[in-house]
Amino acid sequence: MLAGTDVVLPSMPTSLLASIPSPGSGSIDLGPLTLRAYGVMIALGVLAAVEIGRRRWAARGYDPDDITAIATWAVPAGLIGSRIYHVITDWKSFRGRWLDVFAIWQGGLGIPGGLVAGIGVGLWVTHRRGLSVPDAIDACIPGIPVAQAIGRLGNWFNQELYGKPSDLPWALEIDLAHRHPPHLDVETFHPTFLYEGLWNLALFGVLVLIDRRRVLKPGRLLAVYVFGYGLGRLWVETLRIDHASLLLGVRVNVWTSLFAMLVAGGFLLVSGRRADHAGRPGLVDQPDRVAQDTDAPGRPII
Repeated sequence: MLAGTDVVLPSMPTSLLASIPSPGSGSIDLGPLTLRAYGVMIALGVLAAVEIGRRRWAARGYDPDDITAIATWAVPAGLIGSRIYHVITDWKSFRGRWLDVFAIWQGGLGIPGGLVAGIGVGLWVTHRRGLSVPDAIDACIPGIPVAQAIGRLGNWFNQELYGKPSDLPWALEIDLAHRHPPHLDVETFHPTFLYEGLWNLALFGVLVLIDRRRVLKPGRLLAVYVFGYGLGRLWVETLRIDHASLLLGVRVNVWTSLFAMLVAGGFLLVSGRRADHAGRPGLVDQPDRVAQDTDAPGRPII
């Protein structure tokens, strides 16, 4: 262990045969420096997404520094948008403590708002720089679910956003101080942070596979991502028991997921698939770029 490093490790279960322990603290102490684990996980996720985007952008023959420049604007916009979405959809919980609206290290980032703001600003910057918007989408979108998977570990450190009570071998231990009524006497719950994280990693693999096979028109990976993430989020939302705003008795994020899936799925059905050209899908659009992507040495498309 490094000298001067104080990391609080999860306590091991004593009475349970199998379960996932929660960390004993939401922070990581490095000598005199204390880091909020929630923020660290978000930062690591952003770095991973940017690096994946840079590699995929370079594999298409572009300057990878373009992605860094785009991320400089898109990432802050995404964070602001995600916080705004959370505050709007859960504003009642901030009554009497409105300054906590700015305390993002305590948790509370609404991914739908972050996606709309971050991707929107990223596309605007891409256009302003005179770059190919469809190519930028296909290069950067697969990195987003990876960032989300890493960021969800922040919920684990904060012991938040877990699911219904569970006695499965991979159930998550939650300390009494973080349990929601009427489950104060329950020790283990569904680890929805883990479910969503694994779903996002699988979605990353699907996006990369679809991009390699070139069965969709350029830029349509965004719609695939929105549909895939909406489907996974819909499943996770049905398991969660944390406080949430309701619309017609249903969690707002369920409606948001359904709407996103409807729009993305309809868009893909209408205009997603490439036209077949000489029996080979994918050659009708930018054949030179396709050849460059496939043959560029040392630049695998992640």
